[in-house]
Amino acid sequence: MNDAKKLSRDRVAQLVAEDIPPGSYVNIGLGMPTLVAKYLDPRKEIILHSENGILGIEDVTPGDPGDEDLINASKARLQLIRGASICDQSLSFAMMRGGHLDATILGAFQVSSEGDIASWATDDAEAVPGIGGAMDLVAGARKVIVVMEHTTRDGKPKLLRACTFPLTGKAAVDTIYTDMAIIDVVPGQGYVVRGLAQGITREALQAATDAPLSFADPLTVL
Repeated sequence: MNDAKKLSRDRVAQLVAEDIPPGSYVNIGLGMPTLVAKYLDPRKEIILHSENGILGIEDVTPGDPGDEDLINASKARLQLIRGASICDQSLSFAMMRGGHLDATILGAFQVSSEGDIASWATDDAEAVPGIGGAMDLVAGARKVIVVMEHTTRDGKPKLLRACTFPLTGKAAVDTIYTDMAIIDVVPGQGYVVRGLAQGITREALQAATDAPLSFADPLTVL
């Protein structure tokens, strides 16, 4: 497959940002998800949450070095919006576990067609980053959005029939945004593709996916 047909990381983040409803309270995880913040429409008044205890954040203004004590999940500096609040981590996790977040956006190593997610450990024992707050987020957020590349660096599928890595949560994922497609996880149906990158065929997407795909009608060209 020609990689030039795949969506850029920024384009994927832009698509996620476009789909978040106005007024949502959203946690954004490390890696690709952090790019979503810069594409949010300020008119939608979406409030971002950071699990280390901040509610109401945004990227620092270009040219501003920022405050070294205010960081996001990727340890990048951020700034507070008007009306932001800071709390201890126990209260922040209570927000996550208590169902007070409309959505969480996070990366994953694997997702299954049942919506299981593996996002914190691989089969490389020396590369375990730690689970952080991911388990609490996928259990408590009203919607779980995964942002990831569709395949590994060596071309193996990351969207599987069943995850082989340790799970972060079972039947948790609602929607997956990849560099090839937007895919909903529908109970009883599995993967349902509702958006496909221009130039990528249904056959090519299926070949890059371990589990069977079905396609929405109409299918959006991304």
